[in-house]
Amino acid sequence: MNLFASLAAAVIAFVLALPVAAQQDVDRIKADVRKKFPEARIDGVRNSGYGGLYEVTGGGEIFYTDEGVTFLVLGAIVDAKTRENVTEARQRKLSAVTFDSLPLDSAVKIVRGKGTRRIAIFEDPNCGYCKRFERELAKVDDLTMYVFLYPILSPDSTKKSKAVWCSPDRPKAWLDMMLKDVIPENEGKCDTPIDKVLAWGKDKRITGTPTIFFEDGERVPGAMPMATFEKRLADAKAAIAANGRK
Repeated sequence: MNLFASLAAAVIAFVLALPVAAQQDVDRIKADVRKKFPEARIDGVRNSGYGGLYEVTGGGEIFYTDEGVTFLVLGAIVDAKTRENVTEARQRKLSAVTFDSLPLDSAVKIVRGKGTRRIAIFEDPNCGYCKRFERELAKVDDLTMYVFLYPILSPDSTKKSKAVWCSPDRPKAWLDMMLKDVIPENEGKCDTPIDKVLAWGKDKRITGTPTIFFEDGERVPGAMPMATFEKRLADAKAAIAANGRK
């Protein structure tokens, strides 16, 4: 074998070994974190791409460590060039769900216009932010909303949620209550999926209302300005189209 061929073979072997070595580093760091913090839930470790830090995820949380696991960083990484909050973007990606995996049959379905754009929203009937956001949503056309009754603020929230579900016209009952403060006139004695929704939300770490899921699966906690909301609807539609889905 000539010198050129020998060098080429060495380079190829080195390049092929890189992924294996990188994975070994990740596995070692994961093991070290688990050893030093046995009480913590550790789901994954990866190279963050910033300052030699490794991203550690677990239980829906993100933190960072170095190669030797000599320290932990609890906070956000912000890209100085793009000004993007990298940690927040990763958090949204990690908390995303497949839209159709949501228990949609347990939601109040509200359709405006053609309804080609879809969102799911978890709301408490006594949540002031939810009421203000609903007033803004009332102006949005071409939207299908799956409203999940998510009473986490008080026993009264549960009572009102049950009354909405047990109403003959659930969308009207919900909107009348949120937009006009008209509480449904029934005792909420029918079978409801509220416990199922609460269990699902707890499993997905939904701790506040409103919490919005867009059709591309991305989760956004809290209300947002309508301009931002419309952009997120467009982004979700573009993401779905890029993945070859209608």
